[in-house]
Amino acid sequence: MSGCCGAELVLGGIVMAGASVQWLTGMGFALIAVPALVLLLGPGDGVALANCGSGAICALGLVDGGWRRVRLTAMVPLVAASACTVPAGTWVAARLPEPVLLAGTGTLVSLAVLLVMAGLRVPALNGVKGALTAGAAGGFMNASAGVGGPPISLYAVNAGWTVREFVPNAQFYGIVVNAFSIATNGVPQLNPPLWTLAAAGMTAGAFIGKSLTTRVSDHGARLLVLLLALAGGLSTLAKGAWEL
Repeated sequence: MSGCCGAELVLGGIVMAGASVQWLTGMGFALIAVPALVLLLGPGDGVALANCGSGAICALGLVDGGWRRVRLTAMVPLVAASACTVPAGTWVAARLPEPVLLAGTGTLVSLAVLLVMAGLRVPALNGVKGALTAGAAGGFMNASAGVGGPPISLYAVNAGWTVREFVPNAQFYGIVVNAFSIATNGVPQLNPPLWTLAAAGMTAGAFIGKSLTTRVSDHGARLLVLLLALAGGLSTLAKGAWEL
């Protein structure tokens, strides 16, 4: 991809879009960016770049003041469980053929989005046991497919959290689980121009997302994220299935 300026600009745009919605909703970078990044860079580098980008945006969100609203008592079981399953996700991703991984990533994203859109309430996701379950699922999915947010979103729905409560806690979780994932998956092997465009996209996306926080309703932003993610997940699933 290094010789294709158009594809490089597309990558920058994808990162910018993911960063802006992540800032708005506390999740969304991976849901929007992973399908496209996997198609552009391949599963390994695509997931690794999503881990780096999502973690960076989450850190910016907390530095901006969100850390004061983090519920540590609720988040400790989540991040502890994710730490245990990240290595398993990395192991699985490293051993699957690319078409299978593409199809698997697309399936995981699409199913997770549909569950979140349906507002599914699962009794098993309540309390400490629910936090452990959601964290374990999120850690595995984040390391294998780059999308660890949906299980946490389902946990928040079952806990009755508002969007304002969810965003800083999702950002805290995102920092930790992406740090674990980067430690096991490594960083993407990109050339300097791609790193520059990715960094510029993240910076622009953060500014755009922050400027839209008072102009876009929580419901509207969340619906947009989910619809874009569903489209990306289905397209990645289709590409993987076609290459099988």
